[in-house]
Amino acid sequence: MKRREFITLLGGVAVAWPLAARAQQAAMPVIGFLNGQSATEFAHLLAAFHLGLNQAGYVEGRNVAIEYRWAEGRMDTLPALAAELAQRPVDAIVATGGAHLAAKAATSTIPIVFTSGSDAIKEGLVASFNRPGGNATGATVLSATLVAKRLAIVLELIPRAALIGALIDPTFSEGPAQLTQLQTGAREIGQQIHVLNASTENEIDAAFASTSSVHIDALLIGATPFFRGRRNQIAELAARHGIPTSAEGRDFAEGGLLMSYGPSITDIYRQVGIYTGRILKGEKPADLPVVQPSKFELVINLKTAKTLSLSIPDKLLALADEVIE
Repeated sequence: MKRREFITLLGGVAVAWPLAARAQQAAMPVIGFLNGQSATEFAHLLAAFHLGLNQAGYVEGRNVAIEYRWAEGRMDTLPALAAELAQRPVDAIVATGGAHLAAKAATSTIPIVFTSGSDAIKEGLVASFNRPGGNATGATVLSATLVAKRLAIVLELIPRAALIGALIDPTFSEGPAQLTQLQTGAREIGQQIHVLNASTENEIDAAFASTSSVHIDALLIGATPFFRGRRNQIAELAARHGIPTSAEGRDFAEGGLLMSYGPSITDIYRQVGIYTGRILKGEKPADLPVVQPSKFELVINLKTAKTLSLSIPDKLLALADEVIE
């Protein structure tokens, strides 16, 4: 081969190489990630999702791209954000933080992996837990069914509590189911419940400010993405007003609340990442059973208990999966 021909060949390779690289990049699968809150508030859960995605063989920027849509707490914007993702060339939509119904309404063809705190069958997300049957699958947190159990645990600690408060977000789709379960459980044991509604930061402040005037002995925090995103505010208010407070996830107890009881939310997001990876590899949502939590964690913040001058019964300490000192 002559020198001129060789240089011409090298030039052709040099041109073809970036074109091939761009083609490979263009073929990279794309995930649409939809969440009702903000990236800052859900950073630890987003990290868990990425862990699951990595375990399934996908790393963002290397062999998968992710388009994020955060509603920043403005839940009324979720339908538009979901529709926007559905119109883009995404291979799957991950709907978390209260975004599952908006995603389901936006598409019946793009695979959806969701998190839900309610009954996914009653919500119309899936036909059954074992055989979802449509374009959606994911994980359920069972928040509504756990709220009565959290009430029972609080009463183990404060057996003479005359009035238990419940902080509920009335705008959250799963809020009514949680409240119904709580009121039913309370009625069965003759416990009085006082409902405090809050769907904004100012309303959370006002709800805590009213706890002393209505003589609430302890407060249960409803399981919602909005409250999870405001967990630092809730912990600060609980400490300021000196009220024993219980929530669903361990991140609340780690942040300063007295206790938490529920499934591992980080593990649920990890499972969502794994399912997303499996779908990218060709599996169908219809064939992937909805993940249901099998382990529930009781976390007690002993430091907060001492601040509140509360003595934790030995029985409760023995049941705790973790005691924060």
